Amino acid sequence: MTRTTATTDVAIVGAGPAGLMLAHLLQRAGIDSVAIDIRSREEIENTHRAGILEQDSVRLLVESGVSDRVLCDGYRHAGIDLAFGGGGHRIDFEALVGASVQLYPQTDVFVDLADARARDGGDVRFGVGEVSVADITGDRPRMRFTDADGVRHEVAARILVGSDGSRSICRHEFPESLRRQFFREYPFAWFGILCEAPPSSEELIYSHSERGFALISQRTETLQRMYFQCDPAEDVAAWSDDRVWEELQARVGANGYVLEEGPITSKVVLPFRSFVQEPMRHGNLVLAGDAAHTVPPTGAKGLNLALADVRVLAEELELHLRGDEGALDRYAERALQRVWKAQHFSYWMTTMLHRLPEASDFDVRRQVGELTSLVTSTAGSTYLAEGYTGWPS
Repeated sequence: MTRTTATTDVAIVGAGPAGLMLAHLLQRAGIDSVAIDIRSREEIENTHRAGILEQDSVRLLVESGVSDRVLCDGYRHAGIDLAFGGGGHRIDFEALVGASVQLYPQTDVFVDLADARARDGGDVRFGVGEVSVADITGDRPRMRFTDADGVRHEVAARILVGSDGSRSICRHEFPESLRRQFFREYPFAWFGILCEAPPSSEELIYSHSERGFALISQRTETLQRMYFQCDPAEDVAAWSDDRVWEELQARVGANGYVLEEGPITSKVVLPFRSFVQEPMRHGNLVLAGDAAHTVPPTGAKGLNLALADVRVLAEELELHLRGDEGALDRYAERALQRVWKAQHFSYWMTTMLHRLPEASDFDVRRQVGELTSLVTSTAGSTYLAEGYTGWPS
């Protein structure tokens, strides 16, 4: 079969939020790119994910010209509730660190970015197959794929970027002798639901109880997302709507909250995992976002880390393409510093709030002691507020 060949500055494997934001930032700097994704645009748009955006993530979307819809349609949250020991305790982000977050689903971030790339004439190919990369240590690394019409393509670039998610093919191109992979598997998961109901709280509730953790999040004025800790092998089919509501009400009710109920439109079990691959650069291939690292969702860091990666990568790629030989290594160093801070923050939030399967009564009461220390300490509350709203770039 005939293969078409093209050239570009940067070839991007993965056209989710990280890949599209990178392509957008590069175009603003006058750098050409081609981005591909094995999923169709419709498939990505219909993959519903929650989204808490740090202040810098919001600023990046608005100031880079992607969209200001995040300000119009998003919901500004100036704090969270930590619920434990029979009551709720608000962490006031604005009073502590002068910052806030924005509730804005990742799906909407993707739509804004995809619309911006279409508006600006960006080269993005969705629904491709047979993706591979080659010559990653050469001067012209290559990205190969077959498009939705069955035509085979090869794109020769100066740099390849793997932003192809947690099942990345690109990270496996790093020689096994050079890569280090760090894992933590958690012995619990989240049972997540979407329900048609009004919000149960103005801000998110992180609830610790002897029955296990629960998170009361939001989506819109009429659609809410909620989670409770469960076994990773939990069978969704075994949970009727009534059973789900009984469990959620029991977990938050132990701390004095009552939830607004409504029809449940979606149920899913979400396993927990922490992962980092080092290095994030080999030859002329660099990784960004979930291709290089994943975190548990407790600290709301996943999407924000991906956007932080590509903000730094766009800066260093511009310098690299102008002849700065150390720029790609600087990207990896800068990105990993933030990644490991986020890994610690997410691990800390997760282990502080979830009940481990083998936890004794002592362990549960010790968690309450830690939470009490946190909410009664300005220094402790400030640390949580700093981490949650995002560290400076």
